[in-house]
Amino acid sequence: MSWTNWSGSVVASAPVLRPKTEDELAAAVRAAAKVRATGAGHSFMPLCQSDELIVCLEDMAATLTVAPDRRTARAPAGWSLKRLTAALWEEGLALANQGDVNPQSLAGAMATGTHGTGRDLGNLATFARGFRLIGPDGAATWCDATTNPDLFQAQRLSLGLFGIATEIEVEVIPAFHLTERIEKKSWAEVRESYDSLVERHRHVEFWFFPHADDVILKTLEMTDPCDPPPSTTDMEETAFRRLLKIGAFAPPLVPVLQRLMMKTGFDGRRRGPAHTIFPSDRTIRFEEMEYEMPRATGMEALDEVVAWIRRRRLPVSFPFEYRVVAGDDIWMSPMNRGPVAAISMHQYAAMPWRDLFADAEEIFRAHGGRPHWAKRHTLSRDDVDSLYPMAERYRTVRRAADPQGKFLNAHLEALFS
Repeated sequence: MSWTNWSGSVVASAPVLRPKTEDELAAAVRAAAKVRATGAGHSFMPLCQSDELIVCLEDMAATLTVAPDRRTARAPAGWSLKRLTAALWEEGLALANQGDVNPQSLAGAMATGTHGTGRDLGNLATFARGFRLIGPDGAATWCDATTNPDLFQAQRLSLGLFGIATEIEVEVIPAFHLTERIEKKSWAEVRESYDSLVERHRHVEFWFFPHADDVILKTLEMTDPCDPPPSTTDMEETAFRRLLKIGAFAPPLVPVLQRLMMKTGFDGRRRGPAHTIFPSDRTIRFEEMEYEMPRATGMEALDEVVAWIRRRRLPVSFPFEYRVVAGDDIWMSPMNRGPVAAISMHQYAAMPWRDLFADAEEIFRAHGGRPHWAKRHTLSRDDVDSLYPMAERYRTVRRAADPQGKFLNAHLEALFS
């Protein structure tokens, strides 16, 4: 049986092993010539692709252990964010931030720099404080800021290159509740006021259909304790799915369909525990490219790519998603030069996307952007070196941790061998 990613565009012929114990995992890694780990398959790039062995740690026997000071917890790396945040909630704890979906594994989310939104909040890799790794010989190693520090610094955003993570020490905070508000605003108004919105709200983002003149604005704020919300999603998908199917059948209709979509009233509110409000159901399959721009150039880049789409009446069927993320010091993080504006470009999985993404990527790169590692991009080894000053040190640590390249695949070998 072949393995596929969430969107169906990445396929691998390797068997998928679901070990029950760390010993079983170690034996499998030791015996394999090549091995990659997978979580929920939410990477659009072929990060998990393998011809020999893929391992999934969802079924491994493991428990959550909270530190005595309640500032960190040691979590099973293969747990989904949904499972982890529910377990933390039972302990009166939470992650400080999450993205807008939660099926990804903790290890996968950290390994790719997955993020939410927030002026003062970094990507999920910034929450890591230590890792237990199964190396190519099956031996377990611990790394943190003082024990194997170079390995830790590289592993914080690892792309799965340094071993199979089985346990991650993660920073946590006291549990909190959120209020979510969804509303329709004019693009001109949001563009003018976005910086002030970012200052006023803990979380703010918007979705912008490129052929329409309004945006869907979403804000999240901390609130008083309350019950879980009745809905598990911020927006209902039925009408959007219907319009996407029409647009896939008749692409020239996409601009009209988007303007029709935005005639709908968007005015929603939810309240509840943070881990039930951050994520929403996303059941429509799509492909995605995301570029992290220097925050100062984000709006200019979005203006340019939307103008290009409108000028050519291109059938880009999904809205752009625009968020801000704090800077960090992680070697291979797209946020390590300072705060960024994250611009996500999606396309319905039933429609062509490669040429659209390639042309848009040129615009994003011209504005100083660097891609999300798990979203579609065409970086070469030379690109990696020019964008990341620590790339060769990262490779040096990789060679020391995995001399025979057991954790490489064709995609990663081209960039990091």
